[in-house]
Amino acid sequence: MIAKVLSFYRFTEVTDPEAVRLWQRELCRRLGLGGRIIVSVQGINGTVGGEVGALKQYLKATRELPVLAGLEGAWTDGTGNDFPRLSVKVRPELVTFGVAPTISLTADGVAGTGVHLSPAEVHDLVDARGEDVVFFDGRNAWEAEVGRFSGAVVTGAETTADFVTELESGAYDALKDRPVVTYCTGGIRCEVLSSLMADRGFSEVYQIQGGILAYGAAYGDDGLWEGAVRVFDDREIITFSDRAATIGECVRCGNGTSRHADCPTPQCKARTLLCTACTQTDPRCAQHQQP
Repeated sequence: MIAKVLSFYRFTEVTDPEAVRLWQRELCRRLGLGGRIIVSVQGINGTVGGEVGALKQYLKATRELPVLAGLEGAWTDGTGNDFPRLSVKVRPELVTFGVAPTISLTADGVAGTGVHLSPAEVHDLVDARGEDVVFFDGRNAWEAEVGRFSGAVVTGAETTADFVTELESGAYDALKDRPVVTYCTGGIRCEVLSSLMADRGFSEVYQIQGGILAYGAAYGDDGLWEGAVRVFDDREIITFSDRAATIGECVRCGNGTSRHADCPTPQCKARTLLCTACTQTDPRCAQHQQP
């Protein structure tokens, strides 16, 4: 069996999210797919995994719903067991920035976003503008510990909702007159983030079409990306080649690692970088070993 993971999103007006949720759940169950799907009045966002033929059937069937006809996806290698279960939920926002009432949708998605650039167009921009170009990480800070674009600005955001406070803190005002390329794993967070930045006075905002996954598919480890990508399934991290750099450092011994261990306290959401050797002796990792 050839297994893949399909990540996708589409911002579009959905009049009956609950009906879409029930349909998506039944479709995935019938095709034997696991994953996580969020449906909202703003559209759909999901990652599903399984046999590649079943995933192609899923994508074809999902596109038959008129509001999702233009749905595109990013494909990465899977194991067939990347999701222990199927979760399909209705949420107020596709991405939890806490700004749902201020987000407007057009036929093309979120209104007022940054200019979408293909991976090749990102390189063209860097070639033309050089060091003036700023890469701005749209993920939570701990995700950037194991991989990021070279020289990227990484905020102190611990959750997606923190980005509004970060942008309004004044810490990044010096970037408002420079070309800023926002990026995130599959692109969805930057649809909202780039809109928020433009609304707050950033004059030249871009986003990478398809996010890090699309960039990695195009350039692997021969471009501007460094390290691994944190994903939210049982793979934990992915890399684009066997030459991927290891940029994370174990907090105990300082060795290179891309392994995160969860905080052992149930109320604590922190994650710590620990290498393979240190995970054998640190109780935080007893239940969170990565393959």
